[in-house]
Amino acid sequence: MQRRVLIVVFPGFQLLDMAGPADVFGTATHIRPEAGYAVEVGSAAGGEVTAGNGVTVTTRPLAGISEPVDTLMVAGGPSVPERLADGELIGQIARISTRARRTASVCNGAFLLAEAGLLERRRATTHWLVADDMRSRYSGVDVDADPLYIEDGDVWTSAGVLSGVDLALALVARDHGHDLARKVARGLVVYLHRPGGQSQFSTAMRALTPRSEPLRELQSFIDANPAADLSVPALAARAGMSQRHFSRVFTAQTGMSPGRYVERSRADTARRLLEITSLPLDAVARESGLGSPETLYRVFRRHWRTSPGDHRRRFQSKER
Repeated sequence: MQRRVLIVVFPGFQLLDMAGPADVFGTATHIRPEAGYAVEVGSAAGGEVTAGNGVTVTTRPLAGISEPVDTLMVAGGPSVPERLADGELIGQIARISTRARRTASVCNGAFLLAEAGLLERRRATTHWLVADDMRSRYSGVDVDADPLYIEDGDVWTSAGVLSGVDLALALVARDHGHDLARKVARGLVVYLHRPGGQSQFSTAMRALTPRSEPLRELQSFIDANPAADLSVPALAARAGMSQRHFSRVFTAQTGMSPGRYVERSRADTARRLLEITSLPLDAVARESGLGSPETLYRVFRRHWRTSPGDHRRRFQSKER
């Protein structure tokens, strides 16, 4: 059985969003011909379309695609914001999706699915850098910025760029089992299941900046002194407030409780120490204010679904 995969692109798309999944499906069919994937690339107008990096690909016009599609996949790219006003592109994505067994997006291609109404009342992910924008623009979408990909019914979304490969491997595993997906991953020299989520690639976990100057100063103190006494009583005293009032005001102005903010700040400090130093784990735990390697491990599992050791192996700077 042939499984037609249509990847939708547009001027300024991210080439890797198309090429990564295409190579996964192509490799699967090379290893096992009966997998039957046949990849096509389409665009609103058809013809040659130039990616953001200057590479040009030849595409089919979407309006000319009337036959059913097994998998409709929409690429992302730097030009997605301006493509949201492209009624022809959005309309064709919506139309073809109704004839597809499943629909998927890579990176911020999720915005195009949302604009087509395909993510309403669904859980979805996108690149961590634009997750907040997606939440504010599409209130009916339950945006989760950490997973590398999310399946909600017959709609799949993936996180930033290379997560399209993770998603495509998951689709192959769903269609033909993990043995074929594992062989594809080995052939492409990638993880079948990458450890952790995309938050491990992001910058410091963000909180809102308080409106109050004393709380902004306190926030800076917490970030600069992770090993200090950062208990609620100590912080409330430093802010000159009662504990109850301090907790209420801090939560209202930062979007998280003092305890949660302190843990996140300490976790970010530990992450930076793992990346830029060779300190043993007990020293990292001590200097970041987390206290012990056991706590360090639990915090990493909770926030990034990986271990401190694995994070260091993957992200430690070689220029120290």
